[in-house]
Amino acid sequence: MLNVKDVTKKFGEKVAVDSTSFSIDGPAFVGIIGRSGAGKSTLLRMMNRLTDATSGEILVDGQNVLALKGAEARAWQSQCAMIFQQFNLVPRMDVASNVLHGILNRRSTIQTMFNLWPRADILRALDILDRLGIAEQAPKRAEALSGGQQQRVAIARALMQDPKIILADEPIASLDPMNAQIVMDTLKRINVEDKRMVIANLHTLDTARKYCDRVIGMRDGRIVFDGTPDQLSTGVAREIYGADASFDEAATSTAIPTDTTADARFASAMLA
Repeated sequence: MLNVKDVTKKFGEKVAVDSTSFSIDGPAFVGIIGRSGAGKSTLLRMMNRLTDATSGEILVDGQNVLALKGAEARAWQSQCAMIFQQFNLVPRMDVASNVLHGILNRRSTIQTMFNLWPRADILRALDILDRLGIAEQAPKRAEALSGGQQQRVAIARALMQDPKIILADEPIASLDPMNAQIVMDTLKRINVEDKRMVIANLHTLDTARKYCDRVIGMRDGRIVFDGTPDQLSTGVAREIYGADASFDEAATSTAIPTDTTADARFASAMLA
């Protein structure tokens, strides 16, 4: 169980996340939506301990992960995998080695320097790549892959950690619609099949409605909506994105193909 309690993050006088609280019980797929600068990325970075909170608690199964230091904090990061918008792969390194870097903090310095990996770890990395449909890319340099393939490598690296929680920070923002769909389908399959909690920052209403069990809307560092996708009314959309929000910003900055145009019509009507 994840319990975020009154978490605040300040950068000088600027409040990026303002007394945020919510709980997630079980392996849900939760989308966090809002305009750029709403505090979404900062919130995920605090969960993963990439940045410290100014105040508050983030409890996982009763343990306050914000209080962890040193080796304990690094151990938590291995249980809370992070997927980034820009992939954060080593471009000149082969795909398999990038995936193996998911367990880098479990290796000795010498093993890391000489890129030495046990056979069992290599086979596991290849199995994960096969599951994600990119096993044939294993020997290639990461920089030779398409954006969608690179993001799947990043997901494979996260799975290599065998985490309790996967945090995805704008995982499809830099992808074309078809690759965006592949990446979101992959995250959803991991959520359902592995029963892992997935929390994804998303820009678009249609993506949140299609993939998420629950949607949290943020504006100016505060949560202004927390509910199911079908509860995203016109008023709620305006509260999240503001009355002056554009159609592109709230609806289709990365439009994922759907069987109908219902999601696009829904978002368009909200912001008309």
